[in-house]
Amino acid sequence: MAVYKHRYRRYDGERTAHWQRLLVVPRYAYRKVFDSRFFTLFFFVCFLVPLGAALLIYLRHNLSALTLLRIPEDALFAVDATFFEYLLRIQASFAFLLTIFVGPGLVSPDLTNNALPLYLSRPFSKTDYVLGKMSVLMILQSCVTWIPLILLFLFQGNLAGTQWVSENPRILVACLVGSWVWILVLSLLAMAISAWVRWKAIAGALLFGIFMVGAGFGEVVKQIFVTRWGDLFNLQRLVKVIWDWLFSGGQAQATYVRGVEVGQLPIWSAWLALAVFCGLCLLLLARKIRAYEVVR
Repeated sequence: MAVYKHRYRRYDGERTAHWQRLLVVPRYAYRKVFDSRFFTLFFFVCFLVPLGAALLIYLRHNLSALTLLRIPEDALFAVDATFFEYLLRIQASFAFLLTIFVGPGLVSPDLTNNALPLYLSRPFSKTDYVLGKMSVLMILQSCVTWIPLILLFLFQGNLAGTQWVSENPRILVACLVGSWVWILVLSLLAMAISAWVRWKAIAGALLFGIFMVGAGFGEVVKQIFVTRWGDLFNLQRLVKVIWDWLFSGGQAQATYVRGVEVGQLPIWSAWLALAVFCGLCLLLLARKIRAYEVVR
């Protein structure tokens, strides 16, 4: 289209901070997401388990409440690394369901409606676009994973004393690192699928199917060859290996295939496999996130 009036000038006014521009994307995304009553209800359900864990921690340090409720002290869980690892597994499942609900609709509408030029024509790079879209998922996942776990750790430390905190610093590190490993894997995978699959329902099913198919294929490899290396195809198993290593202080657990001990994957192989997987997701995103598209 021809332009006859050459009065357009570059904007020279004051610009907002870079972090403020990044938060524009999640701000408008959350308005749409929380319009769903089902999602809002499910988001609050995600906090029931941490609330129950906080109650268990409180009862563990309150003998009068145990006596009043007639609960023996031995009936409660010990608040240790295993306790927090189980909590992380439960909350990670909620984070996965949140990702299935929100993730498939992050990038595909922009690609379908050719909206990327509107983003990238502003002081908003491709990296900013990806980070802004990923922050929609990462903030939600953080709210149900490492944030409640850290609050529970501080609550336990307040009741048990500074000695317990000084004896269990690895729990704090494991909650943070373990949560962010899961968050990055889920966010990058959801973004890549949303960029390549335009239909939200199919994208959600594919996100779920990648975990199921990978787990099934890995188990077949393990059973046929009686080897531990089949777990390299199982994303959930790779993350679990890292969680076990973080919470156990580097002690690997034995794995059995048809009654034969094959050992667990080396921790370096789990980190390397996840790094390769995340790199592949970034490569797929880079192929799709661009200001224009050539149609032949």
